[in-house]
Amino acid sequence: MGRRGPRPTPSAVLKKRGSWRAGANGDEPRPERGAPRCPVWLDPEAKKLWRSVVPMLDRAGVLTMVDGQTLARYCQTWARWRKADAFLQKNGETYTLRDEAGKVKMLLPFPQVSIAGGLAQQLTRLEQELGLTPSARTRIRVDMALPRDPGREELIQKHFGLRRA
Repeated sequence: MGRRGPRPTPSAVLKKRGSWRAGANGDEPRPERGAPRCPVWLDPEAKKLWRSVVPMLDRAGVLTMVDGQTLARYCQTWARWRKADAFLQKNGETYTLRDEAGKVKMLLPFPQVSIAGGLAQQLTRLEQELGLTPSARTRIRVDMALPRDPGREELIQKHFGLRRA
């Protein structure tokens, strides 16, 4: 059986919220902030999403080097959901089952209906973990005046073509 109650809020998030509990867990790991590398095994569609979402999360100050696997799962799941959704847009959600005489017996949903629904639920959970939903963002207070690191600035500009103001 899993642990009971709500999941604990990371100290960094508590600190950004201005909570007095931010220093309560002194043993909490503090991973290095920064953008993880895009895994080579990601689907091409997932890599496109990676390239668009990583700079945004990094600029928001909520991304760390250990978030790479969670982000990879999110991007890969999103790519799979897009494929299922594209199939449904092209073919509709149901197909006709006919008997031997060609008479319509019933309409059945394509398997992609269930697949897309399950993937959408997984995406919602991952989006909440990564702070990619409006409600998840309301719980985080971010100081947008991040310290400048010239090496990191060059890396961001080189890989993403972005410059900070």
